[in-house]
Amino acid sequence: QLHPAQDAEDEAQRAAACVLAHLASGRKPVALIAQDRLLTRRIGSMLAGRGVLMRDETGWILSTARAAATLMGFLHAMHFNASTDVVLDWLKNAPAFATPDVTALEVSVRKLGIRFWRDVLSVGEGATSICVAVKTLRDAMQSARPLADWLRDVRLSLQASGQWQPLSDDTAGQAVLCALHLEESMATALTNAVNSGRNPRMDAQAHINWVSHALESGSFFPAHSANAQVVVLPLSQLLGRSVAAVVLPGCDETRLSVSPEPPGHWTPNQRALLGLPSRADMAAAQRAAWEVALGQKHLDVLWRQSEAGEGLMPCGFVQELLLAAKPAAAATDPRVARRLPALPTLRPQPSGAALLKLRPTLSATAYEDLRRCPYRFFALRLLKLQDAGELENDLGKRDFGNWLHATLYLFHEALKQATAPDLWAQTAMINRASEQAREDLGLDASEFLPFAAVWPRTRDGYLTWLAAHQAGGAQYSEGEVWKTLELGNITLSGKLDRVDVMPDGTHVVMDYKTEAPEKTKQRIKSLQEDTQLAFYAALLPDDTLAAAYISLGEKQPTQKFAQEAVVGLRDDLISGIKSDMMQIAGVATLPALGEGVACAFCAARGLCRKDFWTT
Repeated sequence: QLHPAQDAEDEAQRAAACVLAHLASGRKPVALIAQDRLLTRRIGSMLAGRGVLMRDETGWILSTARAAATLMGFLHAMHFNASTDVVLDWLKNAPAFATPDVTALEVSVRKLGIRFWRDVLSVGEGATSICVAVKTLRDAMQSARPLADWLRDVRLSLQASGQWQPLSDDTAGQAVLCALHLEESMATALTNAVNSGRNPRMDAQAHINWVSHALESGSFFPAHSANAQVVVLPLSQLLGRSVAAVVLPGCDETRLSVSPEPPGHWTPNQRALLGLPSRADMAAAQRAAWEVALGQKHLDVLWRQSEAGEGLMPCGFVQELLLAAKPAAAATDPRVARRLPALPTLRPQPSGAALLKLRPTLSATAYEDLRRCPYRFFALRLLKLQDAGELENDLGKRDFGNWLHATLYLFHEALKQATAPDLWAQTAMINRASEQAREDLGLDASEFLPFAAVWPRTRDGYLTWLAAHQAGGAQYSEGEVWKTLELGNITLSGKLDRVDVMPDGTHVVMDYKTEAPEKTKQRIKSLQEDTQLAFYAALLPDDTLAAAYISLGEKQPTQKFAQEAVVGLRDDLISGIKSDMMQIAGVATLPALGEGVACAFCAARGLCRKDFWTT
């Protein structure tokens, strides 16, 4: 039976269906030929879900076992340059550390944005008992030492972290400990053998490499029931087997070659001198194994016709069958169709009345979420289901914006204490502020180079604008300051980038923008759509004030975009917030709109399940 499949998933499903069909017909054991480990595991998971007993005689590389991943995670966490994510991942798998304490530490570290674990202890919030315990373990694993000493110290550290016993109780874990000679009796024998000869010292990275190679070289064969219904084995081991049927997936040109490539870099002459099989010998052995498979009474041959968007041909053996018309046509699909009841996925329409009783804090971005999509506001703001920040991402536009805000704040605070500095002095002051801001934010100087390259143009454009701005009588008052306003059962809160005072005493609230000036212009034109400046104006008690965006471009000079009639917009905004909160506290729901650009990049998209809505 020939089964051409569309892709890998289709091939796995058809192969599993072939096995089930043979078992239903009373044919067992069924031999499942392992041409592709990934494909075989997928088929195995489908069969295991149907309660099929399997015996895998091919095993798998020891490094792919969970126990090996646990050990490698520990070793990588002990490295001096280990990232915070790597150490946190290890802590979550170390029984010696309480889960609530690890969770609290992770929240603190992610909030502070510490990328490398070696910097955690330098921060007060991160200096917990866990950090002290981790530092003790990590300090003991830094210096170079002989292999026997590494094995002893790894064993002691695994016992201290609570990971030794789970590894010892697991079958695959026992194989890992045996392969690495981590058992105390094996380590003693290794020590005696090493002491009789050379005993080179290994640094931490060399030891990790040695462990990785040792695990890659080992294999793990799990114990299985003797009454297995399916036997997984390679094609070459089918000879002499008494099986009722054979299912042979992976018969495409990539996974089953008529003339296999000899391993290694040996030339044909070198292989002959070393007694290694030649390409012709390997091709003959491959054909012999194929002929054995064809001699089985019941045989299903499967291959995929595409992979990663590219077409894939069947292997040469299958092409011979197709040319000889044996069998004449492809087999019917062995899968059995099932009729399932329709379960439509509707748009969620939750209520936020109960959550409003907790007196939530409403920011400008939170209210923007409410206006764009009520469900986003419900999920991200009322339920507080915020994404955990990544610590290993490269610096991006957001980091540049945060650094620029900090730079301008430090510069203007220093400028308040200076006495009429000229342009040269201001340039020196803002440069010092930029360097201090980079250090305060923990930004690596090498990663920051792309932003440092555009900084002189941005700096000169801002100082030019500042001179004209101050010539009009404006004076810097405060910056990066938090303001709040109690509004019924909610609290409005926001961080103002900057507040200036005009000669007549009028306050001007300003917000820095590093986006394209065209986008900032569009914000000003959309009076009722843009809520940011109006929201910030609501946090000030003044009845007469002004508001503006300050666009700091990398290629264009700094520009000011004033928001006209901001007081009226502020009053309308406050009225709208009161009305919206009153409706949410009542019977109004918070549906997912699923429209516009708000859905393009939304952290709540997986919660509202927009991609699966029926209507």
